[in-house]
Amino acid sequence: MDGSPYHPPRLELSTFYSVAVSKSGQVMKVDTADMSVLDDDALIEIATEIIDSGKSSGVTRNLIYLVEDKGVYNLVAFLDNTVMLENAGTLLNYTLIFGGVALVALFLLAMFLANWIVTPLEESYKRQKQFVADAGHELKTPVAVINANLELLAGETGENQWLSNIRYENERMSALISQLLDLARAENAKPPMGVVDFSRLVYGEALPFETYAYESGLKLEYDVSDDILVYGNSVQLRQLVCALIDNAICHSSNGNEIFISLKKEKKHVRLCVVNSGEEIPAEQRKYLFERFYRLDAARPDDKNNYGLGLAIAKAIVTVHKGTIQLRCESGKVELIVKLPVAKQKHKN
Repeated sequence: MDGSPYHPPRLELSTFYSVAVSKSGQVMKVDTADMSVLDDDALIEIATEIIDSGKSSGVTRNLIYLVEDKGVYNLVAFLDNTVMLENAGTLLNYTLIFGGVALVALFLLAMFLANWIVTPLEESYKRQKQFVADAGHELKTPVAVINANLELLAGETGENQWLSNIRYENERMSALISQLLDLARAENAKPPMGVVDFSRLVYGEALPFETYAYESGLKLEYDVSDDILVYGNSVQLRQLVCALIDNAICHSSNGNEIFISLKKEKKHVRLCVVNSGEEIPAEQRKYLFERFYRLDAARPDDKNNYGLGLAIAKAIVTVHKGTIQLRCESGKVELIVKLPVAKQKHKN
């Protein structure tokens, strides 16, 4: 220590320069400040280029410049913004890093909250489906026993009103159990898949409905393309077609036609069942594929309509990675099913 006062180093964010150039092009003065990173020759070259360009301000080589006419000479002032650019780049990098970390953290938090909220609902839904399946299986046996005992009683005492009432209600219960089991299988089981001739299947399932439709004052019309193949389970696909046609018959007005069409569209097969009937209110349409949901327009004499048909259809379509939607317009109700086209060329 020599006793002289300590002077900390000067830290400058920017450095100012100036070059005075006469009208004839002679350099009159160069001011490089105290801490210059550019020599005089470099500044003179840059100033000359700027004056020759005729611009009064701008940016060149990390230098912000301004040209001012002083009468007998032009003064070119520079501000070195290298440090500012570096700081801006650093700030941008930190922003991207912290922003990315924040997004990842928010994503993980959202995933955690979503799982926390959805898991109880998912478990509840699984328990509900399991209950339906278990209840269906447990009720199937006693219903069969009741039916067998009814036959024995009828043989001993003869048919009477009370036995007929019991048989009627037992048949209704049997139909409900059958639909519950169909729904449970459609939602839970993973059926064997193969290439199915969907055209032949649709025809085969629709023909038996002609008598039922005729008795209801209806007529079935077809527009089914040949040799349309889908990849799926033939048993479930038959249930799907039956559910759609049965729904159309149950909700059609007497004297009308039910139109069944099957067409191929690029990567999908389009099955459409159209019936004429009362307009379905928009607020009710979103519930049509829910379990046990019935429209007020359903026929009151249709005792086996439990509101499970379209729920079964939706479950089957979901298993087959397709879509099902309802469209209502001009007094027509359309149920449209789209299924992926089979990729295999040979049928099983």
